[in-house]
Amino acid sequence: MTERIARVFREEYGRAVAVLVRSLGDIDLAEEAVQDAFTEAVRRWPESGEPPSPAGWIITTARNRAIDRLRRESTRDTRHAAAHALQAPDDSPAEEEGPVHDDRLRMLFTCCHPALAAPARVALTLRLLGGLTTAEIARAFLVPEPTMAQRLVRAKAKIKKAGIPYRVPRDADLPDRLSGVLAVVYLVFTEGHTASAGGRLVREDLCAEAVRLGRLLVELMPDEPEALGLLALMLLTRSRHPARTTADGRAVLLAQQDRSRWDRALITEGQDLVRRCLRRARPGPYQVQAAIQAVHSDARRAEDTDWAQVLALYNHLLALTPTPVVALNRAVAVGEVHGPGAALAEVERIGLDTYGPAHTLRAEMLRRLNRQAEAAEAYATAASLTENEVERARLTALWESTVE
Repeated sequence: MTERIARVFREEYGRAVAVLVRSLGDIDLAEEAVQDAFTEAVRRWPESGEPPSPAGWIITTARNRAIDRLRRESTRDTRHAAAHALQAPDDSPAEEEGPVHDDRLRMLFTCCHPALAAPARVALTLRLLGGLTTAEIARAFLVPEPTMAQRLVRAKAKIKKAGIPYRVPRDADLPDRLSGVLAVVYLVFTEGHTASAGGRLVREDLCAEAVRLGRLLVELMPDEPEALGLLALMLLTRSRHPARTTADGRAVLLAQQDRSRWDRALITEGQDLVRRCLRRARPGPYQVQAAIQAVHSDARRAEDTDWAQVLALYNHLLALTPTPVVALNRAVAVGEVHGPGAALAEVERIGLDTYGPAHTLRAEMLRRLNRQAEAAEAYATAASLTENEVERARLTALWESTVE
């Protein structure tokens, strides 16, 4: 039963908090009430059994706890009024299910409001919709727990002080605001896909949470092709995780991966989403990136990859998102289609002198050109610029093999 309650917590925490925030207008009080409700579930469910609607039970119990708390702490008429307002006639579990989806969408846009700093958006999203503890979020982003706690407190205080609305933006504002929400979810995923530091290459917990949020966005906004594209991108990328490291934890590059270990169910789902995006004919950056990953997932062997198609898609992506990182990723395809010399020229033109992957790609092209001394130097530079222990070990081994 404890494991079941833990699963309900992970699945329903964000829903319950979102519903209570709508009623209370107070994020802290909503969180406290929901936590109290889950504490009560731990006490009662093992004996009485799980209720027919766990989400409804949690929301109703949390609302009752919030009413009790407001009454105990009431010193002004406004507190009494707030408690009275919570005693709406929709306290039954069945009726609680109605507004859940809209409330989660409102909460997601509130967490990702442009008035908040980017790190705060990520932290709030993981806390309020993902149900992650402050300690878990702190570990994920390698900051002390008190630092993360302060970040969350400041973000919630800013929402209250600045009057950031708890609502979905108007249709005219939605495209601009949606891009910020998608960026936060993708940032969570990319940190999980290749952790910026630490002893693991992949943070599967962060990837799982990002995919869960991506599914939520698609569920709530099924007609937004970029939401579909982001989910497809994450699923297709995640499908390779079983093959990204060896049994002893060493990193394995895409070309050397055992593709029989790729998750075919995730590939099938991701490719289906890409096809849905194509039918909408409204291409965006996430959709194009997903299409690139779909090409890779089509190749049963590395040598079967249609690099010409990958390069064409990167040309399109660069037109949509003309950033140095996109240009660097495009250079990989240039190397496969036009040779290492052409790719090296692209890397040199792009620059990114303090970006480790740029030096890694430069090293690989130099090695293919048999310029071993320069390649060794580039591998050493790349290794010095990463805090991830697994990736640093891989680059160090390549440096050592190059200088031998």
